[in-house]
Amino acid sequence: MTTPPPSPVAAPPAPPGHGQSPQQSGLQSGLKNRHLSMIAVGGVIGAGLFVGSASGITAAGPGILLSYALVGALVVFVMRMLGEMAAANPTSGSFSAYADRALGRWAGFSIGWLYWFFWVVVLAVEATAGAAILTSWVPAVPQWAWALIVMVVLTATNLASVASFGEFEFWFAGIKVVAIAAFIALGGLAIFGVLPGSDNAATGFANLTSHGGFLPNGPSAILTGVLMVVFSFMGSEIVTLAAGESEDPQRAVTKATKSVIWRVGIFYLGSILVVVSLLPWNDPSIAKKGSYVAALDSIGIPHAGQIMNVIVLTAVLSCLNSGLYTASRMAFSLGQRGDAPRAFARTNSRGVPQAAILASVLFGFIAVGFNYLWPDTVFQFLLNSSGAVALFVWLVICFSQLRMRGIILRENPDKLVVRMWLFPYLTWATIAMISFVLVYMLTDDSEGGGRIQVLLSVLLAIVVVAVSLVRDRLGRNTVEKESLTAH
Repeated sequence: MTTPPPSPVAAPPAPPGHGQSPQQSGLQSGLKNRHLSMIAVGGVIGAGLFVGSASGITAAGPGILLSYALVGALVVFVMRMLGEMAAANPTSGSFSAYADRALGRWAGFSIGWLYWFFWVVVLAVEATAGAAILTSWVPAVPQWAWALIVMVVLTATNLASVASFGEFEFWFAGIKVVAIAAFIALGGLAIFGVLPGSDNAATGFANLTSHGGFLPNGPSAILTGVLMVVFSFMGSEIVTLAAGESEDPQRAVTKATKSVIWRVGIFYLGSILVVVSLLPWNDPSIAKKGSYVAALDSIGIPHAGQIMNVIVLTAVLSCLNSGLYTASRMAFSLGQRGDAPRAFARTNSRGVPQAAILASVLFGFIAVGFNYLWPDTVFQFLLNSSGAVALFVWLVICFSQLRMRGIILRENPDKLVVRMWLFPYLTWATIAMISFVLVYMLTDDSEGGGRIQVLLSVLLAIVVVAVSLVRDRLGRNTVEKESLTAH
């Protein structure tokens, strides 16, 4: 890798949990405010919204709106807590660094590596999904080659500079936002029969209740829907990792945190409301074509399938781009704190943590290989073992915020510019809600379902925590021996 110029990166790492400014860490403030704004907006719009909502609608009917509302509320609360900590102390390690400080090094180490593992697996999933779309357009190029091309291009983007990552993500997120906004606008007009040339019956909101009621499969289907949609929200926390490389971290985090309510409300609830209003929830086209394609077809939009493929591909590339960025910055932060190879904490002349990026993409490539060689065994194990990590991250954020509030008030009360509502009661309520979702997942015994995901994720977490505790113990023994030798 490029030899880094003399900088504080070579200095001893900051005390655990203490964030560093970009200048202190060796990173550069290459992300503009418009980059951060679009990353914040686009971060909640994952490919899962476009391709995963159909199964949720089939399971819960119009009641899927309540499922999205419940998970959306969780995301809003968790982001508020994370925003409180990040506005007071922006750092590339985000919640991992805060857990390090609030709960102990074992917590920061464990959740940092689990989160890194989660995104490395996501890289493989999204690269394969993007390659499948591209292969359908250009069948002469094999799917594995498309996956390789996509990974190489986005790796080069991340290696170039943080500004190039920001620019790519700005346009990827922009396309997603425009697409969702246009879908809601056109669908809304069609619902009330004022869209010229629409083929839809324009029944208003009658489809919400006229096909077996609002909850045709019973109230329990709401929780089933929660399990199906919860992971499509993962990614909203990326803005707090990226804030450390922005021009005004505190302002960026504060703005992103305060806007999360309308982002979730418009993009998730708004678009799903349009789908279940345009079509009966049990319309076969929803399961066959996908919810958004079926809705576009119902209002007579030509080439709806191809349009949605372009949008999904954009969402996939956005997820790949931000996933690689997120994994590398988490590895960088772990390296800074001595919880990963020290090379991960070095930056090159462009302020890019090159080793952290290359290590992350290397494991991403390995996971892609597993997906092609052993999709039903090794790769399925990776998927299942990372399945509940998102919920673990949210839990750690909650528990960290309970402790960090007091630390911030004691050390820098003027930096408490974002406050969690109804503290600590709403924080504890959020912990209870997330815990309930994890317990409810254990009732899902379908193949690759919630039970196996929780059990394997817990097993992985136990292994990582054990490694952390052993490292700490060995480190203390080494220090004690050195102290005795010195005396």
